Parts: sequence; C-alpha cells; structure tokens
Amino acid sequence: MFKQFKELLNTAKHTPKLGGLEIFKYIGPGLLVTVGFIDPGNWASNLAAGAEFGYSLLWMVTLSTIMLIVLQHNVAHLGIASGLCLSEAASEYLKPRYAKGILYSAMLASISTSLAEILGGAIALQMLFNIPIRAGAILVLLFVVIMLFTNTYRVIEKWIIAFVSIIGLSFIYELSLVEIDWNTALPAWVTPAFPDGSMVVIMSVLGAVVMPHNLFLHSEVIQSRQWNIQDDKIIKKQLRYEYADTILSMLIGWAINSAMILLAAAAFFGTRTPVTELEQANSLLAPLLGNNASVIFAVALLFAGISSTITSGMAAGSIFAGIYKEPYDIKDNHSRIGVLTSLIIAFALIMVVSNPFQGLIYSQMALSVQLPITIFTQVYLTSSSKVMGKYKNSTYTKWLLYVIGGIVTLLNIMLLISFL
Repeated sequence: MFKQFKELLNTAKHTPKLGGLEIFKYIGPGLLVTVGFIDPGNWASNLAAGAEFGYSLLWMVTLSTIMLIVLQHNVAHLGIASGLCLSEAASEYLKPRYAKGILYSAMLASISTSLAEILGGAIALQMLFNIPIRAGAILVLLFVVIMLFTNTYRVIEKWIIAFVSIIGLSFIYELSLVEIDWNTALPAWVTPAFPDGSMVVIMSVLGAVVMPHNLFLHSEVIQSRQWNIQDDKIIKKQLRYEYADTILSMLIGWAINSAMILLAAAAFFGTRTPVTELEQANSLLAPLLGNNASVIFAVALLFAGISSTITSGMAAGSIFAGIYKEPYDIKDNHSRIGVLTSLIIAFALIMVVSNPFQGLIYSQMALSVQLPITIFTQVYLTSSSKVMGKYKNSTYTKWLLYVIGGIVTLLNIMLLISFL
C-alpha cells in the first residue's frame, strides 16, 4: 500500500519534494472560476435580492452553488481526460453547424458577462474617485487587456487568489457591522420561495452563479496542471485534487454570495430602502454601517470587476479559439480575437447603457437563458466514450446532469411566463 502511494507521488514527469503539500500545486483553476460568480453582476443581483425580498432568495444561492459544483467538476473532467476544453471538444465531435451555433451563442454570453464585469469596475471607480462611468470603463478595459496580454496562467491565478481574498475579507468586515436575523436567514438557505415579482431577480442570481463562460474556462485552465496525460495514475490524481479545488472554491463563492444577500437584507430590506444602483451603497452604507463600510464595499467591487473581467476575457479567448479546434493561447491570433471581441463589444454596449444597475441585472439574466445550451452540450460530450474513453459519465452522473439542465430550462420557462 505504501509502495503504491509512493509511486503515485513520484512519477517520471512530476516528483514533488513534499507530497503533503501536493494539493497546493492544483489549487487555482477553481478560484479562477469562483471569481466569475462573485463578479459585479452577482453584486447587483444579490443586492437586488436582499433589498427587495430580504432573506427569502438565499435558497437560490444554495441551489445554484450545488448545480455549479456538479457542472464544474464534470467539465473539469472533460479537460483532464480528453485534453480538450469544452469549446475544442464541441468543434471536434459535433457537426460543424451545431458546434458553431453553440459556440457563437456562448460568445454572446461571454460578451454579456464582460459587460457586467467592466461596468462593475467602472462603478467602483466612480464610487471611490468620482470618475465618470465611461471613463472608468476605459481604465478597467486597458488594465485588463494589459494583464491578459502580458501574463501567464500562473501569474494571473496569483492575482485572482489575492483579489478573492480581499473580497472575502471585505464582506466579513461588512457583516460584522450589521445585525443578521439568523432565525429567518438559516431556513431561507434551504426553503424555495417565489415572492411576487421575483423571477427576474431569481434568474439573474442563477445566471450570475452558474455562468456559461465559466464552464468553458474551467475545462481550459484545468489543463495547465497536466504533466503526463497518458498516465492513468496522474489522471486519477488530478481528478481527485480537482474535486477538492472545485469544492473549496465553490464554497468560498457560496459564502461570499450569501454574505451579499445577508448584507443587503439587513441594511436595506429592514429599512425598506429600494436599491436601484450600486452607487447607492456609497451614500446608504455610510450612515447605516459607518464611514468605512462604503469605502470597503467600493474597493471590493473594484477588485471583483477587474479580476472577473480577466476571467471573462480568458473564457472568450478559449471559446473563440475552440471554434478553430485550438487551445487558448494569448500569443495566438484566434485567442486574441476572442478576448478583444468580448471586451470591446461589451465596452461599446456600456457606452449606450442608460441604466447601469438594470444593465447588470439583465446581463446576468441573459446568461441563464444561454445556460441550458451549454449544459446539454457538456452532458452529451462528457457522456460519450468517443470523447472521454473510460472516464465518460456514469449513468447516475449523466442523469443528474440532465436533471440540472431540466431545472435550469424549467426556470427559464417560468421567467418567460412571468413576462407574458
């Protein structure tokens, strides 16, 4: 037994000095995904949820996170077992007309995501330095493009881990300043509720947590940890560590998203103060929670905007490169075109958005509309022995994924009915 364990840690191409610290070599891809669902779009969705409906929509964060863990773990398996990201696999194994339709719709979702990320960073700059939204959007765009075009995965991961840490600590600080009604909040995490007029917000929370571009991104960045894809021992070890990375990262995201709703419910719902723009936090949180609260909120929002714009740009590059059956590589023209297409079109849309807060809400809702397309594509590919070999989905996993896709589709139908 000991001999087998020793062989597992010491392969021809990977011989770590301290096996006990091995997991830290795998932490990172999950956090890149996590920052995507603690982005400014989430902030808007969660603030709207807490301010308008109190604690009653906390269940959607729980449900979305559970679905996210299953989906992200599954799509990471695709990257590890096949050596292809979701976009490459779709182009390789689906008929061209279907693959292009799916991937172009994913690009539209990426643009919607980038809009929310850049806009959130711009709003934070306005809150901190009174910089106009459009000028702030330019600054965020330039900084992100420089980061993406000059750094590697591992350098960006370190930035992301730092950003996520700051965001998490910021919300722990914010929560320490308010009084939470835990007797009401705790049941709300596991009790579904559909208050009147809540479907748009519910779907925006879903789209803000289970984001299509993150499924493409995770299947891409997980490959940055591969040393010997032909060795079954290495693959199995990667699958175990990836699961730990995903669980840890998603739980961090669940905690931060929950904290946003708790903060909004305690600060705004209790006083029946409607939230119609993120900038209100600057004027509302200061008298309610103290002068430091609004600054902390804005700083965390700025870091969230920058880091999530980086990941949405990477996802767009991966999706677009995959159309040409290529992996993401910022030095390759297809990846660069994908990154710039997403960021520049999103920036152009920001120039014409009249209501930034509503723009954030509806951009997240748009993600939930595209989500079933990505989910069912992923299930088809990861259930195929042609794609995954012996690592294809078990019957249980396949039907669990279909159920998740069905739930998302049903919620989209309920959203459509709410507009009729």
